[in-house]
Order: sequence, then C-alpha cells, then structure tokens
Amino acid sequence: MPSPKAAERRSRSANRRPAATKPKPGGRKPALLAGGNPQIAKAEGDAPVRAYIAAMPGWKMGVGRRLDALIGHTVPGVRKAVRWNSPFYGVEGQGWFLSYHCFTKYIKVTFFRGTSLRPVPPGESKHGEVRYLDIHEDDPLDEKQLKVWIKQAAAIPGWSGSAQRGGSPL
Repeated sequence: MPSPKAAERRSRSANRRPAATKPKPGGRKPALLAGGNPQIAKAEGDAPVRAYIAAMPGWKMGVGRRLDALIGHTVPGVRKAVRWNSPFYGVEGQGWFLSYHCFTKYIKVTFFRGTSLRPVPPGESKHGEVRYLDIHEDDPLDEKQLKVWIKQAAAIPGWSGSAQRGGSPL
C-alpha cells in the first residue's frame, strides 16, 4: 500500500499542466491541445513558427503555410515568434500585428489593431481594437483582402504584449 505522501505526490503531478513541447525527435509531431491547436514552446524566430505550422492538423496546415507565405511576402523582414501556442508576426520596434490559432472547426486570425484596418475585419472581440477573421475548411481564402489587411496592420504600431495592456489579447 502506497504511503499517503506518495499518493499526494501522484495526485499533484496528475493535476499539473503539461509543459510546452518542442518538436519531438524522430519526426513525431507536438501534442495537440483542446481544439487541435499545436502545443509549441514559446520561442522567437522562423523555426518555431515552422514547427507550429507543421503540427497543424489536416487542412489547417495548408492554410497555415499560405498565411505564413502571404505575411512573409507582404512584410519583408517580418518578426516571427510563438507565444501562447500561436504564431505571432510583428515589425521590430512596433510590436505584433497578427496572430492565428487553431480551433476544432476553424483557424482564428487575430489582427491586434483590427479596428484601424479598412475594411474592418468581420470578427468582433471583447478587446477594443482587436478584430478576427475565422477561416473554415471550405472557405475560399481571399488572399487579395488578406494582403491589404496584412500591409495595413504592419504599417501601424502593433500590440506590445506588455502586462499593463492586459497580457494576451486572444
């Protein structure tokens, strides 16, 4: 019979949140969180964003690749990182302008200063300036409109991610 302390340790460790995972050796993909969002460790640069995209499930991977390419072509020298298990895109010294996140049936693209874009992206947020674009599997990707929004978003000061602004706007 296990000691009460051993049982308590097992109970505490079972309730811990899993640590963010790096890409697994041997080609195994990172764990998927609720809704199918890849669990990728917080990191700067293109490599963690590529790891996130490679771990996106099903049709979402192709959309992730296309979004990354559109952003890269529209904003040369774009800054990339993974935060809160989502790819973030920004301009050095100006903050983050865009992020996206996988949900069960769609990808949510976040424009951090979306109310400043014209036309304003359709998805409203509880955060004043944030606007969303939800992309579902059978939705046509309006690349022309996305490029317009990406170009506009990159040209204005973005979200700094500071705690005084309330942490993650997602």
